[in-house]
Amino acid sequence: MYTNAAAENALGTLGALCWTVQLVPQIWKSWRTKSTEGLSPWFVLLWGVAAGFMGVYAIVRDLNVPLVLQPQLFGSLCLAAWAQCLYYGTVRCPRAVCGALYVAALAALAGFQVGVVYAVRPAYERGEGRAVEAVGIVSSVTLSLALFPQYYEIYVHREVVGISVPFMAIDMLGGVLSDLSLAFKPPPFDAVAALSYSLVVFLDGLVLLAAAILNPLAKRRRKRAAAASLAAPAPRELASDPESLPRSPSAGRDAEAVTLSTRASLRSSSSRPSPGDADRDAEEG
Repeated sequence: MYTNAAAENALGTLGALCWTVQLVPQIWKSWRTKSTEGLSPWFVLLWGVAAGFMGVYAIVRDLNVPLVLQPQLFGSLCLAAWAQCLYYGTVRCPRAVCGALYVAALAALAGFQVGVVYAVRPAYERGEGRAVEAVGIVSSVTLSLALFPQYYEIYVHREVVGISVPFMAIDMLGGVLSDLSLAFKPPPFDAVAALSYSLVVFLDGLVLLAAAILNPLAKRRRKRAAAASLAAPAPRELASDPESLPRSPSAGRDAEAVTLSTRASLRSSSSRPSPGDADRDAEEG
């Protein structure tokens, strides 16, 4: 494998830059629309948790500086998006509560990384890397599982709504660049980090594919529904014009039969002599 420290750091820096700004479009969209409908809070929260494991792995394995900083920035933005879900979502937590929860989550994330780094680094320096490998695997699994609540939101809405498509595209690009940076790292090849970054690329790609397929279909459904609502008469118009109400053939026949029967009974009653007429005929006779 070709080793190039300059290429490794350049690609790693670009990947970290993508993972620094990738959530900015999402945070901006949630703030602008004052809504996080369609964005799963579990998705961004679990990504924030995964960032803690990614940070521990990058620090203990002594990856390049951009890849050490990336989980910290990534986790901070994920937790900010999570706080927005609490503030703009169905829960509608007060702003002070959301801010306090955000600060507490950041402190917990930092404390977790410090504690786990001090716990596993001595064993790693002795050549026992199983604990570090386990941390990396947990990070990869958490990143993967985090997207399933978002897939459920897409299934419920039948389109990609709430989540920013540029966010997913930039996140996917960051995974590609981070993968490439590992290709120029001196041996041994970091398979766990490569798996984590590759999973991000694949799972983000599924969201982008869903947006490309489902969003145009949803747009056409809304257009058809709008056209149908314009073509249908309003309820008041139907009530004010009884002739416009639909009638069944049987109802028309029944009404006609009732009319004929009423007319016949009126004629028969008018032609039948009353008791008073009969008395007057008898007196005249």
